[in-house]
Amino acid sequence: MLVAGLLFAGMGVLVKLGAQQFSSSELVFYRSFFGLLIVYAMLQRARVTLYTRHWRGHLWRGLSGSVAMMLFFYCISTLPLATAITLNYTSSLFLAVLTVLVLKEKFHIPLSSALALGFVGVALLLHPTLAKDQLLPGLLGLSSGLLAAVAILNVRQLNELGESGMRIVFYFNLIASLSSGAWVLQDQLHAVAASDLPLLVSIGASATFAQLALTRAHRTGQTLVVGSLAYSTIVFSALFGLIIWHELPSFSAWIGIALIIASGMLSLRLAPTHTEARK
Repeated sequence: MLVAGLLFAGMGVLVKLGAQQFSSSELVFYRSFFGLLIVYAMLQRARVTLYTRHWRGHLWRGLSGSVAMMLFFYCISTLPLATAITLNYTSSLFLAVLTVLVLKEKFHIPLSSALALGFVGVALLLHPTLAKDQLLPGLLGLSSGLLAAVAILNVRQLNELGESGMRIVFYFNLIASLSSGAWVLQDQLHAVAASDLPLLVSIGASATFAQLALTRAHRTGQTLVVGSLAYSTIVFSALFGLIIWHELPSFSAWIGIALIIASGMLSLRLAPTHTEARK
């Protein structure tokens, strides 16, 4: 799980570097397209068929995940790396709410308290962005967390239907490539030089291998432990942001990050069992 956390943080670094030249929609397209090629090669090697009877589930997972990733990449380009990734990781809070609603479970005081703690952390984390006129990117980052939670719930449902993990990742990359490609065609398309390819391929590779490592961790480890270690991405991203861009979150932002992590870990313990799956 720590490998997945490091790879996801590394992807965030690469996206922030790529945002200096490419738009968010372009980065989503290249991340998805190169990821698609990698997963397809792995499917062929493993002799896993692409046939599925659950195309509606793949479609909803792909669309919700694609929009979430678009918003997430935009936030990475405009906010400190740790802030953008933490806002995206509010998906655990939203997922706890969605899981309760979908499974018709009742809220109880411990879970409600954990979620309230998390959203207090969100308010503290967004407070510095208000001072810098970055409210819109902050709210979009929060929206990416909500949509990521929808995508994760879709992945859980596909897993329960017996879908292969690699097939789920393949169709997500396919739908994300098509949807972001259509968006790119309506936007300004920047020329890709040969020197840009290592960066763009690395974005797709780091995200894809992180997804596969996360899937493997959930299948072989304990859900609570794996879910808790997923927050290592925030720690790694904070370190990368400090080292590369000298980004030092304010004291209130650090408190907000800590509250969100604590709330997410409590939600994992208190909410009905679910399976995480990130972008």
